[in-house]
Amino acid sequence: MAERFGVSRIPVREALKRLEAEGLIEHRAHAGSTVASQSIKDLVEALDIRIALETRALKLAIPHLRPAHHRAAREIIARYAGSESPQEWADLNLEFHLTLYRPCGRDKLLKMIEESVRGIARHLRALQSHKVGRKSSQSEHSQILKACIAKNIPLAVELLEKHIEHTQAALQE
Repeated sequence: MAERFGVSRIPVREALKRLEAEGLIEHRAHAGSTVASQSIKDLVEALDIRIALETRALKLAIPHLRPAHHRAAREIIARYAGSESPQEWADLNLEFHLTLYRPCGRDKLLKMIEESVRGIARHLRALQSHKVGRKSSQSEHSQILKACIAKNIPLAVELLEKHIEHTQAALQE
């Protein structure tokens, strides 16, 4: 690849390492790299990990959420409603969730969440557009935000967990 694109091997090697860390490629010694595939079981497990990470972030964040966070989340919901692009839905979904989680103040946790979401997003995009749709997600986002505004941590966490579990259920159908 380095030769083909006329660049040094070092940036190519670093790019491949990053893609491997994100779960997008698999590398085998002396065999090279291939595009990674994930089974339904792998995706369900990745969503279990998301539940653990994201519910923790939300618990920590809710006491620190301010009206500016609420407004930002509402604006994302409005942009989501106006979009017809499954790619944009995925981006806005992540933006919505991170808007609620950032006040937790745990940079490593936030990074792990973002990497986890991005690592499986490409596998879930078709599912989101065809099985889950956006209306259900939009309604769930609104309910989660409402619980956050009310500072009802147990309800917000329960709604978030169910939100991610709905994606798991759709995958298993």
